Amino acid sequence: MRRRELITLLAVTAVMWPRATRAQQPRVPVIGFVTVGSPEDSTPELAAAFAKGLAELGYLVGNNVTIERRWARGNYDRLPELLEELVRLNPALIVAGGNVVALAASRATSTIPIVFNIASDPVKLGLAKSFAHPGGNATGIALMTATLTLKRLELIRELLPQNSTVGFLVNPDNQDILQEIKDVARSTGRSMEVAMARNLDDLEQAFTQLAKARVGAVLVANDAFFLSQRLQLVALATRHSLPASYEWREFPAVGGLMSYGPSLRGTYQRVGSYAARILKGAQPSDLPIEQPTEFNLVINSATARALGIHIPPTLLARADEVIE
Repeated sequence: MRRRELITLLAVTAVMWPRATRAQQPRVPVIGFVTVGSPEDSTPELAAAFAKGLAELGYLVGNNVTIERRWARGNYDRLPELLEELVRLNPALIVAGGNVVALAASRATSTIPIVFNIASDPVKLGLAKSFAHPGGNATGIALMTATLTLKRLELIRELLPQNSTVGFLVNPDNQDILQEIKDVARSTGRSMEVAMARNLDDLEQAFTQLAKARVGAVLVANDAFFLSQRLQLVALATRHSLPASYEWREFPAVGGLMSYGPSLRGTYQRVGSYAARILKGAQPSDLPIEQPTEFNLVINSATARALGIHIPPTLLARADEVIE
């Protein structure tokens, strides 16, 4: 081979080699993540918990897996559009937090795996055939909020006069939670005031309604929008001098009175673990749906003092955490 031809061949090879190398590199999997809230309302601790779950099987965000986030900014009506965007990207899986988001995701795709973190029974919602064998493209964590609501009602009543009315704050877009709360109200046989809110303006009106009804306390339903607006909710409860009970520690951590429920960080870590297993090749139809087994009572004693509420020593003794 002539020297000039050899030099030309080597030059062409040098140019083509990086391209061939890039072409042989495996595609980094993408996780679609749909959130009801806004970026400015996000909780870094929960994102870190999800990343920790992924890392259990060697997936590092920004390294060998990426996340495409979509924010509904408190508007459930935007979910179909956002999910359509994600489905077009053909992600390895979609993470859906909350009943409404999970149901919207299941309507958007029947083939892309979905990992959910929901409040209600996934079988009743139509997301799975059974807890042990989901049978479709969705699996994850089910909190079974109805049972927790009864317990939270019992706990808040320990702070109130015997015949006090308890109010419920519910997002009407979350029809399954609304029905569960109505069922709880009927089962107790006591008078309850239900206020509904699906956006920030509704929250103001809902607390005004509860204050006018002279409820002794309010239970805030498990809802992704409410979680994203926890600072506003706690501020409204304080302004109206209403003792309030929540499902997540994240509320008393910012001044809410009390919470009873599983660890939200722990739940997000388990969702991350599910996502990692699917990335490794597991099928959602074969991954059993989990339910939390550990629940924590958190009381903010500073808020109790500000509201003029005496926390019985017996209740304080049962608390897993008391925030001073």
